Formats: sequence, structure tokens, C-alpha cells
Amino acid sequence: MCRMEVLSVGLALSLAFGVGSCSRVQSQGGKANLLSTGMVGWQQIGEEGDWKVENGVLYTEGGNGWLSTVREYDDFVLSLEFRIAPGGNSGVFLRTPHDGNPAYQGLEIQILDDQAEKWSELRPEQYTGSIYDVQAPSERAGGKAGEWQTMVIECRGSRVRVAVNDQKVIDTDMSFYPYKFGAHPGLTRRSGYIGLQDHGSKVEFRNIRLRGLPEAVRKDL
Repeated sequence: MCRMEVLSVGLALSLAFGVGSCSRVQSQGGKANLLSTGMVGWQQIGEEGDWKVENGVLYTEGGNGWLSTVREYDDFVLSLEFRIAPGGNSGVFLRTPHDGNPAYQGLEIQILDDQAEKWSELRPEQYTGSIYDVQAPSERAGGKAGEWQTMVIECRGSRVRVAVNDQKVIDTDMSFYPYKFGAHPGLTRRSGYIGLQDHGSKVEFRNIRLRGLPEAVRKDL
């Protein structure tokens, strides 16, 4: 189970960017707050959305498409806080290209109002913290709609780990799912964009922070 101090460490640890709009996370350290410049560093993909930043909170009232970083990343730890509306649905996209459905061409870590009656008959791999349509969370760690919640995601090579509200819910390897590679080619990707899903309901994000994972760094969630 992930402890509170791990999130604090994740927020403090760092990364450094290379040059160019598609540069990857470099091996040396340096701090990255992905909302430090507001919407600079993000771009809308797909159908038109309406994302805004106010007082350090990135949010959308609900539209379509998704919001992407302008840079690509490979190995990293991403930490953030999210707040979902009642009945809301969103997600965090990992290592995805800009073409196709990012939940399949990349990976999606699900964000959902798990307690909403409308979602009561979903499959286990569709609830908060899951690798959407691939791996169910080990437990239902999603909190109440309308409250701030935490998520920490680690991607290192084919390994993916996820903690929700300080509980580790995913610790797996993408090589375990060759039978899903056809429908989910993103399982074989090792770099790409990070994105936030606009799925028709209000969702808010804050304290979105990222650190690169050089090979020498060995930190677990």
C-alpha cells in the first residue's frame, strides 16, 4: 500500500527536458510542474474541448476529445490530484500518439465516479485506477465524487504501477497481455504523450507533477 510520504517525494523529485517540441524526458533530475505555465505546454486533440486553468486548477466543464502534453515521455512518475463530478468519467492517457483512440493506441488509467449507480454494472477493468479494458485495480480505491483524490502513476519500460488515494492498485507488466496487443497496440509502446480525457462531464486536476526515471533511479510507489 502506498504511503502519503511517497506522494510528497514524488512531488519533490525532478526531471529535465531536452530541446524541441517532441523531446523526451532526460536522465538527469530537475523539477516539472505541468501547470506552472497554465495552458502553455498543453494542446487539444480531437473534438473541440474547453479546458481552462484558474488558481492552479486545470478543468473542463465537459466536452469531447482530450488534452495532450506537447512533449513526449518515456519512463516517468506522474502524480496529480483530481476531482470528478457526480456520475463523472475521465482518465489519464499514457504514452499515446495523437492518432486514434488514446485509450487503445496508448494506455488509459481510468478516473470514474465509481459509486454512481449508472456505472454499477461495469467490468472490473473499467473502474478508477484500472488500466482501462486491460487490468482491473486490486481494490476499489476511488473516493467520493466532489472530493479531491490523489493518483500516482509509474511507467518504467513495460512495467506500470498505479496508486489511488495512497493505495497501490496496479503493479503489472505490459508483456503479460500479448492476447490484448491486437486491440490495445498501446501495450507495446514505450513512449508518447501524456493526456487528460474530456468525457462529457466536469473534471478538475491540480498539482500535476512529473519526474523522469533514469535507469539509476530505483524508487517504488
